[in-house]
Amino acid sequence: MTDRPVGSHVDQPILGTPDSFPERRPTSGRAGRTIAFVVIGIFIAIAMGGWGYVMMTARGNPDVLTIAFTVDGPNSVTITFQAHKPADRTSVCRLRATDVDHVEVGARDVTIPPGEEDVRLTERVDTSSRATSGSVQYCYLVQ
Repeated sequence: MTDRPVGSHVDQPILGTPDSFPERRPTSGRAGRTIAFVVIGIFIAIAMGGWGYVMMTARGNPDVLTIAFTVDGPNSVTITFQAHKPADRTSVCRLRATDVDHVEVGARDVTIPPGEEDVRLTERVDTSSRATSGSVQYCYLVQ
């Protein structure tokens, strides 16, 4: 602590003068840092290209589209949807009914057997209370 009165002005720098700090080293390592950043950038570009190739060639989950839904009453919803999947694979789709607060009031799994690539189905989902919407939550390949 200093013994100066509160509110008094000091004419000295608080952190010191430029002469009180050590000399800076020359920035001779700048070329080394540039090479390191270039190598890291090339590595990231190769990794992202590889990941893009893997994602492009992977046979992922089926594409699915909810076409329509009809609330049949307080106990069921009818959902019409279309799924695109590989013809030689089985797929399972999860149908979901929700109420006005977006709370799930019914759900059902539908198995789509192998045979066709594009399948259009209309399925009924039983609900525990009146639903306000119906949709396909997800689909995944089994075999």
